[in-house]
Amino acid sequence: MIFRLSMNRTNTLAPTARDERNFFTIITTAFAIVVFAGFARTFFFRPLFPEAQSFAAPEPIFLIHGFFFTAWIVLLLLQALLIRDTRVELHRSVGWVGTGVAVFVILLGAYGALLAAQRPGGFIGVPLPPMQFLIFPLLDIVLFATFFFLAILNRSRPQFHKRLMVLAAVNLVEAAIIRIPIGFIGAGVPFTSRGLSYLFIVALVLWDFRTSGRVHRVTLWGSLLIIISFPARMLISQTQTWTDIARWLVQWVA
Repeated sequence: MIFRLSMNRTNTLAPTARDERNFFTIITTAFAIVVFAGFARTFFFRPLFPEAQSFAAPEPIFLIHGFFFTAWIVLLLLQALLIRDTRVELHRSVGWVGTGVAVFVILLGAYGALLAAQRPGGFIGVPLPPMQFLIFPLLDIVLFATFFFLAILNRSRPQFHKRLMVLAAVNLVEAAIIRIPIGFIGAGVPFTSRGLSYLFIVALVLWDFRTSGRVHRVTLWGSLLIIISFPARMLISQTQTWTDIARWLVQWVA
């Protein structure tokens, strides 16, 4: 049994504080594993997989982008481990480093999306036209920034803070899922990659039910925002207004 159980005052079984720390350590570890699996061939062990380089971004700026993306995921895991070991003061100190890294993730993420959209072939491995698809990574960056900075503002409210950090990471992990070399994922982009990223949301919802019998309001509203944004993006991306906006944005990196 993964989680130890204790009796609360009403004689019902409830997870302990340690169980909660373990859960958030597990879910952040899962983020790290997915990122490693997705970018192993095109970033971490790139020289060992020459056949996979058709799926790797050719522009040098993406090496820097990958460094900060990876650094943020590593720090996310480190922060969960520090809380698991009750090293709260060090967790707070490292948090400011993570904030600086997150700023670079946001800036490089937005720049990288615009750069990819103006390539002759568009986004690698994505069958949609680049100007149409651009709304997906750009809004992911916006959602990541929103959840992350809300997490910073709520750092004194642990139940809010940790859920906001998980929701922030959900908006980054799809880029790694797309690159996992499993046939059905690539064949169904962006639906398969998006759906698999929602498994982290499912885990968070199940944990909320497990601990309190209801969905925490951060999980509820944050998850709804992420999920509803997908069909909204699909509709908006097909409009001429969005195409005009996308072309205007892309010209700044052309």
